[in-house]
Amino acid sequence: MRSNSTNRQGFVGGSDARIIMGTDEAELIRLWREKRGEAEPKDLSDNLTVQLGAATEELNRSWYERNTGRRVRDVQRRVRHSAIAWMVATLDGIVEGTEAVFESKFMLPWSFSEEAAAEKYMPQLQHNMWVTHLRTSVLSIITGGGKWVEIAIPMDPLYLSVLVSAEKKFWRCVQSGEVPHLVLAEPPRPRIEAITHHRYELVEFLGRVRRALPQHAGSLSRPRARKKRAQSLDAGRRQGSDRPWGAGQALALGGGEL
Repeated sequence: MRSNSTNRQGFVGGSDARIIMGTDEAELIRLWREKRGEAEPKDLSDNLTVQLGAATEELNRSWYERNTGRRVRDVQRRVRHSAIAWMVATLDGIVEGTEAVFESKFMLPWSFSEEAAAEKYMPQLQHNMWVTHLRTSVLSIITGGGKWVEIAIPMDPLYLSVLVSAEKKFWRCVQSGEVPHLVLAEPPRPRIEAITHHRYELVEFLGRVRRALPQHAGSLSRPRARKKRAQSLDAGRRQGSDRPWGAGQALALGGGEL
């Protein structure tokens, strides 16, 4: 864990840009302390949405390639800005042909909208385009409701001027020890160039997620299995059964549960 902290101390990345342009001052100060080596990176191992995003990243990329016919290269490549060494992008990939920055995300269906997704990830996308000197990006989103959305977002010079200024101020604080503050200027709203919707069966999606998560499937299913078994045992006791269902039996989970 210490080595991970050291690796993240020397630069500002795309996910950091979201915090720098965000509205949570406590999170901004936590990031500042992390970059100064005074705090460990935030532990996201118990954040299910984050873990689902990581686990479905390969599925997301392959689904994008299958539906667009475009290959994604340079997966997980780390790039430094040619003139500003502390600005770094760790890429989900680059789309061949269009040379767009590729970013894959998993989002929950009940809070999802294209506009909100573009606004949420705008700092990360604009940062990565700035670092790589590319002029367009694509946001590939899978939602828990079995929906895939592709959002193409171009470089926005006005947005970038606010973002780069905020990052430079933050980095000066990292170097000087001065406590940073939230960006006071309201950044311009993102321009969404194109939105493409693709739907597919939820059962197929869940099956793909389970195959992408073989090492996690058991741990994700166990709480539901325990609850189901406890309910069955309780029902058996109420019926006066000497051997309620589930005693000494293994619970077989169906392929559709996640």
